[in-house]
Amino acid sequence: MLPTIEQRIADEIGARTQQVAAAVALLDEGATVPFISRYRKEATDGLDDTQLRLLEERLAYLRELEDRRIAVIAAISEQGKLTPELETAIGNAESKQRLEDLYLPYKQKRRTKAQIAREAGLLPLAEALLGNAMLTPETEAASYINEQVPDVKSALEGARQILMERFSEDALLLGRLREELQTRGVLVATVVAGQEEAGAKFRDYFAYSEAIKDIPSHRALALFRGRNEDMLRLALKMPEELQEPAQTSSCQLRVASHFGLKDAGRPADRWLMETARWAWMVKISLHLELDLMGALRERAEEEAIRVFARNLHDLLLAAPAGRHTTLGLDPGLRTGVKVAVVDATGKLLDTCAIFPHEPRRDWAGSLRSLAALAKKHSVDLISIGNGTASRETDKLAAELIALHPELKMSKIVVSEAGASVYSASELAAKEFPELDVTLRGAVSIARRLQDPLAELVKIDPKSIGVGQYQHDLSQTRLARSLDAVVEDCVNAVGVDLNTASVPLLARISGLSTTMAANIVAHRDANGPFTSRAALKKVPRLGEKTFEQAAGFLRVSLGDNPLDASSVHPEAYPLVFRILADIKKDIREVIGDSKLLKSLDANKYIDEKFGLPTVRDILKELEKPGRDPRPEFKSASFREGVESLKDLTPGMLLEGVITNVANFGAFVDIGVHQDGLVHISALSDRYVKDPHEVVKTGDVVKVKVLEVDEQRKRIALTMRLADELPSDRRVLPVRATPARTEKAQKPSGAMADAFAKLRR
Repeated sequence: MLPTIEQRIADEIGARTQQVAAAVALLDEGATVPFISRYRKEATDGLDDTQLRLLEERLAYLRELEDRRIAVIAAISEQGKLTPELETAIGNAESKQRLEDLYLPYKQKRRTKAQIAREAGLLPLAEALLGNAMLTPETEAASYINEQVPDVKSALEGARQILMERFSEDALLLGRLREELQTRGVLVATVVAGQEEAGAKFRDYFAYSEAIKDIPSHRALALFRGRNEDMLRLALKMPEELQEPAQTSSCQLRVASHFGLKDAGRPADRWLMETARWAWMVKISLHLELDLMGALRERAEEEAIRVFARNLHDLLLAAPAGRHTTLGLDPGLRTGVKVAVVDATGKLLDTCAIFPHEPRRDWAGSLRSLAALAKKHSVDLISIGNGTASRETDKLAAELIALHPELKMSKIVVSEAGASVYSASELAAKEFPELDVTLRGAVSIARRLQDPLAELVKIDPKSIGVGQYQHDLSQTRLARSLDAVVEDCVNAVGVDLNTASVPLLARISGLSTTMAANIVAHRDANGPFTSRAALKKVPRLGEKTFEQAAGFLRVSLGDNPLDASSVHPEAYPLVFRILADIKKDIREVIGDSKLLKSLDANKYIDEKFGLPTVRDILKELEKPGRDPRPEFKSASFREGVESLKDLTPGMLLEGVITNVANFGAFVDIGVHQDGLVHISALSDRYVKDPHEVVKTGDVVKVKVLEVDEQRKRIALTMRLADELPSDRRVLPVRATPARTEKAQKPSGAMADAFAKLRR
């Protein structure tokens, strides 16, 4: 029999069974992943949030598998066909696919040709021919003619249908064929006749073939999109079928050999081999192609979701500019630039609209309006959205700063992805009911400079746009994965209980949207919380919720300094015991790194708190409430480079990583079109995964290699010593096998590398 669920998961995540069992028990009790990874290290022996997320996902899958296993056994048992051997095979099935293969012959299905043939009494004929190739099919079939079977041809066709169904439902054979197709199968794509022009964006795949096991996520999703839009035809073939002339598929031969069939010149051999051929072509190959295409799509989706989640993680944990009065500019041309000023806590102070660009061109008036707002509210930072007219608005801000050096302002261009979604949301309407939708976007742009995490949690993660082919993915799986990322990021940073919004609080471990709203309502009615313990006065916030949430909530300047740290209230007695031992007050100890590092953590271990918790507490007391996010810095876009026509090969620029895919990284260089640094141009060393080198939000230096204004493609390199391609064109994409290390080694020209660019 199979190992237990806990044993299987332990093997998959590289942990011990006891660790997994402890984590499963905690999850079943309602504990969240952030809470378990931070405050239950003793129970799980240090499983981190990544392991716990995988554990949680696999636990759901394996439990679904067990439920399906029970249902399958019950269904077969009701038919009276459950043998000990079959029950053992079902019990040993390690995947849903294997389980369904075993269930296939017993699955209730519509009336098939094979079933009709059996009802006509042709089963003995099929079994006789399969069991004895010395029989002559036509002679044997003649004795089966009746009212339902009018002639020999009909009898043999019915017998063939029975055998074809038997061949196609043999679980062992299906497993072996699936493995062979997965190992050696080639996915072939061709353009649908007459769609060459309409499907031009898929021209890289008009005559494409690649081993199915080697196809990367982005290429698979492009192929499936082409098929869904009726631009491409996809087929799974064996290599020998692609030869000239085409050879018989090894899978077809495997079907025959599995049932002991061969063409030895006996009377029934040819008929039996033809039956095996038809079983493969008409039933098995189509069934397995559907399975393997589905598996490829699932793998591609998993990888794309993983990339999306990783980019979202990096974006959410981008460096905050901090508490500064900020002027947000949402650029536009005809509709003007929308302006909003928020204070250091994000509270809206003022709004207006200016029209410095076409068609009004009120540059001087716009400068006067901005200067008046900046002086009135003592603005420190100017946050500029990176959309239409961004560079022109950036120039306006630069001139404003130059005209008023006494204000000591700085300007930063930020991503405005999702700002329009927030502006039109119910949340924004509730927060700013009287404010125009366009002005709400300026508020969001200002706030996301102050604290990207606090502002971006208000937006559906899918709308932030840091993924690839996101609309082709399972939206349920994508949402579940991205929600987990947001939860992990928010809890890793922690939130201020007295300033956090409902959307931010709702992402805290143990808190629902309703509970978050109750907390804010209690805060509004009774004033700021003075301690974490005061949370218990919030209606319907019980002990379990308090346990899950308290450690991630911060109370600055409260009654107890520990409430501003990540030390959980349940561990306060441990802190007091340490303080009593060293005879010091908490305010003397907090921040005293030398003292805290001199303490022996082992001395304070007891039956409740182990070494991991004691070490975490001592580390936290050194820098209580420390923010895990990096120090804030911004890119400086080059003056005079505002559109694709301003770019020339060889130009050195500074930019910001906006998205990281499996094939490279996209960089905003201030021309309203991101450039691509192919994976081969990210570093002088071999790079297997672009995330090893860059992450979303990084400020990088790049060199322009090639520009294609018509296709709006910019090829960049972070290997600044790279020479320019001799023809300085963006070359067409080739459908090639996976890259090799040799292909990534530095060379004199990058044309070959950039021939691999994918959409």
